[in-house]
Amino acid sequence: MSGLLGRLFGRANEADGDLDYARARELASHPDTGVRRRLAGRADVQPEILYYLSADGAAEVRRAIASNDATPPHAYKVLAEDADDDVHCDLAYKIARLTPQLSSDARDRIRELTLEALDILARDEIVRVRRVLAETLKDVAQAPHDVVLRLARDTELEVAAPVLEFSPLLSDDDLLEIIASPSVAGALAAISRRVLVSEAVSDAIVHSEDWDAVASLLGNPSAQIREETLDQLVEGSRTVTDLQMPIVRRPRLPLRAARKLATFVADTVLTVLMRRADLDEETAELVSQTVRKRMSERTAAEQETGGAASSPSVREPARIAEEVRRLEKEGKLDDGRIASELTGGNRVFVTEAIAVKSGLPAAVVERIAAARSAKAMTALAWKAGFSMRFAVKLQSRYANVPSGELLHPRDGFDYPMSEEDMTWQIGFYAS
Repeated sequence: MSGLLGRLFGRANEADGDLDYARARELASHPDTGVRRRLAGRADVQPEILYYLSADGAAEVRRAIASNDATPPHAYKVLAEDADDDVHCDLAYKIARLTPQLSSDARDRIRELTLEALDILARDEIVRVRRVLAETLKDVAQAPHDVVLRLARDTELEVAAPVLEFSPLLSDDDLLEIIASPSVAGALAAISRRVLVSEAVSDAIVHSEDWDAVASLLGNPSAQIREETLDQLVEGSRTVTDLQMPIVRRPRLPLRAARKLATFVADTVLTVLMRRADLDEETAELVSQTVRKRMSERTAAEQETGGAASSPSVREPARIAEEVRRLEKEGKLDDGRIASELTGGNRVFVTEAIAVKSGLPAAVVERIAAARSAKAMTALAWKAGFSMRFAVKLQSRYANVPSGELLHPRDGFDYPMSEEDMTWQIGFYAS
């Protein structure tokens, strides 16, 4: 076969000229799919030949046409409506990659055809196609605003998140409209991670009471949060305790907020607060007094109960992490032990255990849990080597995925997602 292809294409590969029209037309009708596929991938083939091949009977030929930068825009609509998913994906990647070159100086008809194909791809029923488009367009300033906005409103987080987090085309008005509208779980958290989130957008996220998104906002050093809004969050963290650590780790924490937090936050949070270098002498002393008081009370309680250890929920994270590593070394860190700690509310243990099992940093594990995404949590359970049945429990109890959105085992035991999709999910949150 390689000899046949060499004879067919030998003349065209010489340095003295391109493939002539008559020969290209002959090869476009060749009965060998490999011959047509190689022709479809060339950059020196006449546009009308490439357009003809966009309707070839072999999907591998159409994929080559979809990926070829020399393919004329007239073929984009044909390819965008192709029956083969891979053709859509290749076309989406190629067009999105070429979009920055689609300036206003481009010929009107070429621009019109390209934008029409982008719009079709942004509406594609196949999630993978829209995901490819979103990933490629997420930071392209020349992308069509209406296409980016459609992707930002997508019902799948893996499509919406990249543009919500990175696209420079989304204005505050766009973001405020998305926040005010029903959106996929995790969408507001993606907005919270944007560079330079404005005060107006921050206020809207806080008022949404999407606490995972608020936690992401607090962890974003470039997010602008009004002091009055932060005061509201400090007070609210008395009941929404998951906000305490993100608030304490906020790069700029007003002293007034630090003093109030010191009076009620959990022990692990108080330890982090005590280590902040920006506390004034008065606030640092207040925090230290609180720590000493709690230690004294705990010692007294342990003496009354015969020296019983403090509950796992208040143990130092470092001690819990050490225990997790020991259990893993001894071969005792299995689904059952982790499930037991999950039932007991020992979230730090569960996080460290998943991190050890998956080989991912604990921060990535926490980020996935905060997204409340069934797909992401399922992918994390797969990465950690857990059973799919345990993955359902992690979705529900650890990631707080709504019951109507849970992913369940296929055929009672198997993971319902492909390894490719699960690998992508992990890569998205780990990046």
